[in-house]
Amino acid sequence: MTNTAPTSAHPELDAMARRVIDANHYMTLATLDRAGRPRLSPVYYTAARYTDFYWVSSPDAQHSHNLTGHPPVEIVIFDSSARVGAGEAVYLAATARAIRDDELESVCPEAFRTTAGARRFAPEELGEGASLRLYVAHATSCEVHVRGGDPVHGRGVDARLPADPTRMGPSTRQTQ
Repeated sequence: MTNTAPTSAHPELDAMARRVIDANHYMTLATLDRAGRPRLSPVYYTAARYTDFYWVSSPDAQHSHNLTGHPPVEIVIFDSSARVGAGEAVYLAATARAIRDDELESVCPEAFRTTAGARRFAPEELGEGASLRLYVAHATSCEVHVRGGDPVHGRGVDARLPADPTRMGPSTRQTQ
C-alpha cells in the first residue's frame, strides 16, 4: 500500500486497522458524479491482503456509473453498533473499477470467500452485460480513527492517524 499520509510507526494502529477490516462486512463507499457531487453507498465487501476491497453492484447503480468517470474513491469501515466512545474506524483512499471479464476467473476465488451469509458468484454471472458486476477498490492509503482520550495516541480531540494494515508484526499472522 502506498500510504500518502505519513507512515505509521505504531504496530497497534496497524493492528487496529486489520481488526476493523476483519470484523466488519459493510463499508461506506464515497464516489463523485460528473458534476462533482458526492455519493455515499453502503456495500458488502470482501477484503484481500488488506489492499483490495471487492463488492458486487448493479452497473446501473449511481455509484457504479460514477466510477467510470472518476475512479478515485474514499471508504470508511466501522462498527455502528459500538458503544459511544468505543468506536473504531478505518478510512481508506482508493482507486476503484469494475473487474474486466478476462479477470473474473482468477479474481472470483479471492473476492468470494463467504462470510456472514454471502454467496459466491460465478464469473459468468458478473460479465459484461450481466445485471451485476464485480468491483474492486485498491487502497492507496489508510488511516484509523483515534479517540481524543486514547492513552497512547490521544491528542484531546479525535483524530485520524496513518496505519498500514499490510505491515505485520512478528507475532501477527495475516488471515486475508
